[in-house]
Amino acid sequence: MALAHSKLTAQGQISVPSAIRKKLGVGPGSVLEWDEQNHQIVVRKAGRHTLADVHQALFPDGSPKQKRFTSVKEGIRKHIRQKHARR
Repeated sequence: MALAHSKLTAQGQISVPSAIRKKLGVGPGSVLEWDEQNHQIVVRKAGRHTLADVHQALFPDGSPKQKRFTSVKEGIRKHIRQKHARR
C-alpha cells in the first residue's frame, strides 16, 4: 500500500505530500536525492545514508577480516611507540 500519491505536472514537477515531508524532515530549500536500487526508485533527504551505504563505501569487498584481540593490542602499542619515540 502506498504512503501517498503525487501528480506530475507538464513541467516535470511534483509536490511532496505533507506526510512525506514530515517523515523526511524536509522543507523549502531541502535537497532530495533520487537513487535506483533493485529496479526501484528510492527518494531520500540528501546527506542521509543507511548503515548499508556506509558499510559498502568503507568495505567494497565485503566485511573486513576478523582480528584477534592480541593483534589489536599490539597495533595500539606500536602506534604509541611511534607517536612518542624520541627523534
